[in-house]
Amino acid sequence: MAEVTLIDKQVLKGFVPPSSLNAENFQELAGKARVEEIADGKVIFKQGDVDRKTIYLLSGEVELVTASGQITAVKAGTDIARHPLANFQPRKHTAKAKVACKITRIDSDLLDILMTWDQLSGIEVDEITVSEDGSGSGENEEGDWMTRILQSKAFLQVPPANIQAIFMRMQDVVVKAGETIIKQGDDGDYYYIIKSGRCKVTRASKTGSELTLATLADGDAFGEEALLTESKRNANVVMVTDGTLVRLSKDDFNALLKEPNLTWVQNAEAEKMVREGGAIWVDVRLDSEHKNSGIAGSINIPLFMLRLKLDSFDPAKTYILYCDTGRRASAAAFLLTERGFQAYCLKGGLVERGGA
Repeated sequence: MAEVTLIDKQVLKGFVPPSSLNAENFQELAGKARVEEIADGKVIFKQGDVDRKTIYLLSGEVELVTASGQITAVKAGTDIARHPLANFQPRKHTAKAKVACKITRIDSDLLDILMTWDQLSGIEVDEITVSEDGSGSGENEEGDWMTRILQSKAFLQVPPANIQAIFMRMQDVVVKAGETIIKQGDDGDYYYIIKSGRCKVTRASKTGSELTLATLADGDAFGEEALLTESKRNANVVMVTDGTLVRLSKDDFNALLKEPNLTWVQNAEAEKMVREGGAIWVDVRLDSEHKNSGIAGSINIPLFMLRLKLDSFDPAKTYILYCDTGRRASAAAFLLTERGFQAYCLKGGLVERGGA
């Protein structure tokens, strides 16, 4: 097996868009970016693959081959190599090492979540890690559970633009070992995230015995099902250790989950809207990303600049927002729609569209 080591942070700083992340989010990404050695002639990915990885070339040279046999060479250190290798899903190319090289594979969802959170926090108040007495929380304590919950399946159901409001409305709850947080059969009242500690999820069987379904730890979330379905709690959650939870009320959870009413459009429909209805493409990624793979004719307003550029939008026009996956675009669409603009999101983003 090839030796795996963490990427040099200075090297990671040279790539787009990781270079734009703030210090905390960059450290989170760097801690998960590993160097992978690829032998001469080895295939890195094949056409048609769906791997949800953002891959950067660290050293050596790679050939990108299309279905028709067209070959593009990418050499480490060049401007094109600062961007992800043929970053489409499913893959449009087969990538093969022309010589022995090194790459890093980054989880695309993690990168996109960090980019969205980074840019949203840059245009909102940034107080979510500050306690009521004004003292800052420890970076590791706060950052670890936040990062884990941002990556959780349950949290990804929440519109990204509401992330800030959710954290601002959460309440800390100190709990003790043995304490029942949720009781099977009760009405749903809160959505919980474990900030520290462990708990177990149990359910009473038909015979009356108690079955342990799962053990949850820092960063895990629970309680959303009853809130979403307006049904009774279907399990018990009991603390195994002392700890701290954060909770969001039912009303806040439902309001933030159900807003905004985002409208997603497939690429074919979006192109028709542009061609026949005069809709305008808006790339909400960074300028460097836009220059590398923006849709022809689109305007570029990065997410973090959107609030400052609201005056440039025309209420009489329709806007179709896009990014790589749709996550940043949905955040931008929320900012526009809550101000009365007609905004749509490109479903699947550029990685599913197939590029410009």
